[in-house]
Formats: sequence, C-alpha cells, structure tokens
Amino acid sequence: MKILLFGISNVGKTTIGTILAKELGYSFYDLDEEVKKEFQMTLEEFVHTENLRWRDQKRGRIIKKILSKEENMVFVISPISYTDNFGKRITEDNILSIELVDTPANIFDRLVFSDTDDTIYKDDDYKNQRRDYYMSDIKADLEWYGNVYSKIGVKNRFEINNDSPKTAVKRLIKEYGLSE
Repeated sequence: MKILLFGISNVGKTTIGTILAKELGYSFYDLDEEVKKEFQMTLEEFVHTENLRWRDQKRGRIIKKILSKEENMVFVISPISYTDNFGKRITEDNILSIELVDTPANIFDRLVFSDTDDTIYKDDDYKNQRRDYYMSDIKADLEWYGNVYSKIGVKNRFEINNDSPKTAVKRLIKEYGLSE
C-alpha cells in the first residue's frame, strides 16, 4: 500500500508521515527531500528556479517516479498546484490519499521558517508581529490546496485537531484500518 499525505505547509505532514511509516514498517519519502536530491539544490534555490508550473511539473515527475516503486510507503507531498504529471495515479487501488488539515490557529502555532540553506528555525517575535498576514495566508492555502486535492481525487481529510503527532498517528491508523 502507498499512503500519500497531502496538506499545506506546517500542518505536520513530515512529522506525522515519519512516525506513521515507522509504525507500519513502510518506506518513507518526503517530496521536498526528493527534490533536493534530484536537483542537487536547496528548496530555497529550487523555489527561485523558473516559474510555479515548471517547478510543479518537475515535482510531478518525481511523484510519479516514487509511486512507480513496488513497495509499501508513506509519501508526504508538499503543496502542489499543477498536478498533470501524477494526478490520475493517486486514485489507483493500492493508494490511500489523505489530506491532513488543522485549524488556521493551530497551524500558525506550529509555523516555522527556513533559511537559504533550508535550516529550520523559529522566530515567534517575527511571526507574532505578522499574525494577521500569516493567518490570512494559512486560510487561503487551506482553501486553495483543499480544492486542488479534491479535484485530483483526494477524498480523505484527516483533522489533526492539534493532537500530538503520536496521538494523530494512532487515530489515523485506527480511522483508516492501517494496523497489520
């Protein structure tokens, strides 16, 4: 089985996906890490390469390549708008696609930043000074990407409800009957 976790930035895809893969004994893939390997550059560099459609086409090819592997996996997919290269694949029988969601306030609380070397850091003063901007951005992303995921056939939405990652994984396993 291939479990695909979709969701906006800072919703908890990588953390939940890593724990879920370990719990199930599955391989783990993270689209951001695969992009860095494929193009030998940081995400910051990649984001400033070409335009969004070009980048999403490249990321779509990586998704398609990972999905062609014959193994059980958890694959976390960072927000993507153009899905032409892989969209039909995610409705295949051996694929469980789930959109991870949480409230804008909970996502804001988890908000972290990354520098030009992709090093993650927290800056709560900066974040809190721009709270209105980030809250608006998070709400817009939830709506935009929720529509994108719905259009490509992601029918499952999993509400994190600000649970700890381990609690969220336990609920996810139970809700989707993933225990072996």
